[in-house]
Amino acid sequence: MTTTRGLDEDGWIARDGSLSRVPQEFAAVVDAARTGIADTFAPERLHSAYLYGSIPRGTAVPGVSDLDLLLALRAAPTAADRADADALAAALDAGFPQIDGAGILLFGADTLLSELERHDLGWFVACLCTPLLGDDLADRLPRYRPTSLLARETNGDLALLLPGWRERAAGCAGPGAEAEAARRRLSRSVGRRIVRTGLTLVMPRWNGWTSDLTESAEVFARYYPEHADRMRTAALVARTPTADRAVLDLMVEELGPWLAAEYERMHGPKAPRPPSS
Repeated sequence: MTTTRGLDEDGWIARDGSLSRVPQEFAAVVDAARTGIADTFAPERLHSAYLYGSIPRGTAVPGVSDLDLLLALRAAPTAADRADADALAAALDAGFPQIDGAGILLFGADTLLSELERHDLGWFVACLCTPLLGDDLADRLPRYRPTSLLARETNGDLALLLPGWRERAAGCAGPGAEAEAARRRLSRSVGRRIVRTGLTLVMPRWNGWTSDLTESAEVFARYYPEHADRMRTAALVARTPTADRAVLDLMVEELGPWLAAEYERMHGPKAPRPPSS
């Protein structure tokens, strides 16, 4: 299938990755993840498992990229499920130096298929996740176009994240290796979310989709050139985390608040979720 701007020939967002695109250096990691998931989560617990991120997109860099997994469970995740997932992620991270961390998201399959999550988690599974085990939930989800509705439901909650980012930034503001490591982790996650939000802000006008952080920043820059340099900084930090507090402040105190306000102006706020979600 040929794609233009991440869309197929009919204008639907094309699926982001595939197992055939996993770089050879990461094949053993993916095999171990598949085996570990199957050994940890019995069929009566696990509906399906997915890869997402740079590894199934074929852009992962050994020693730099992380392993991202999503598990759809047959019931809502329990504390035991989360503990098992955390243990598996830690084992994968420790066992494979080619990844810089592993993360496993857990959701009940009913949540992923729900009407409330149709244009957020449902879209994420259908378009950004690569099936690894089980029956693909994408077969039960619609196809998606780069609309304002999709923009609102994917990233229309940025304003809700800012207080937590500020709290975490304040908690790791001091000197020392531990604080620096915490700032790097925070800068990476904040940078990623800022860039994704910047891309989806302009996605309906651009009429396309990309997961590439550099391209996302450049697409954003076409529509908001006055903020282009700050968004490029966020994209750089998302790929190469920094402990520089000034850079973190730029994203959390300057670009983030502006982006949240502009996002609500353009697309409106995301539909509220229950407190437990």
